Amino acid sequence: MGQNAASAKQKALWQKLEAKIEQIDRNLDGVMGVAIEDLTSGDHYFLREEEVFAQASSIKITVLADLYLQAQQGKLKLTDLYTVQSSDLVPDSDIMNGLTPGVTRVTLRDLATMMVAVSDNAATNVLIDRVGTQNVNAMLDSLGLTHTRLRRKMMDLEAARQGRENISTPREMMTLLEVIYQGKLLNKDSTEDFFKILSTNKDSWIPRDLPAGLRIANKPGSLEAVRNDSGIVFVEGRPYVICVLTAFLRNEREGEQAISQVSLETWRIFDRLSRATEYGRVVSPGNGTR
Repeated sequence: MGQNAASAKQKALWQKLEAKIEQIDRNLDGVMGVAIEDLTSGDHYFLREEEVFAQASSIKITVLADLYLQAQQGKLKLTDLYTVQSSDLVPDSDIMNGLTPGVTRVTLRDLATMMVAVSDNAATNVLIDRVGTQNVNAMLDSLGLTHTRLRRKMMDLEAARQGRENISTPREMMTLLEVIYQGKLLNKDSTEDFFKILSTNKDSWIPRDLPAGLRIANKPGSLEAVRNDSGIVFVEGRPYVICVLTAFLRNEREGEQAISQVSLETWRIFDRLSRATEYGRVVSPGNGTR
């Protein structure tokens, strides 16, 4: 009886969340897709979860995953050194553009940190060359993620013009993160380090209105008319995956705000679930008895 009572109330909370997300979606001048998973109960919320969206820099999560997989398989080492080349440099490479070509040497793990923390595109392209596009897509195939594809390097406008875009769906980005979280792709140490890198503090929309100090492993992405953010929010005792993808945006800032609003509403539910008894009483330090 206790369990059913708890789940009926929790179901009501999810329905409230659903209503709030639908309202955010209605107010957005563009198209939004959402996938949320409670990693404790397996409950989901979906909105246009099978729609294919351009991923922009969020696709870098797949590159990071394959880098760790290949390191685990012994095909490369995260400590392998790479000498920065002037031919590497592409726009929006905030760190690589400041390094000394032919002199500066960095590890593959350093490149991964640049790729995640500041979304450095040159660092990403070096890693794509190292792991190989086909290998990233073969890894995605092995996980059944057939709509998630790495099809071009960063800032390759010619490929983009030809329609070769890096793509995924809300459900597939959610599944990729969930599979890694559950240790189904990488071993324990690799999984831990993967999330450590993905949790590097960065300017992004899932964390924007959430409490400082909350651990969030995410990777945002932006292109013209496109804003995305996918990640895991590590609420203590109640972690969850959240992927919010937007496209056809009339106003990109509104897309960013919509992601932050969905993120905040979701966190409010999971924060309560993490601190409440099955009867829905939240016990906080210094809680009164009235």
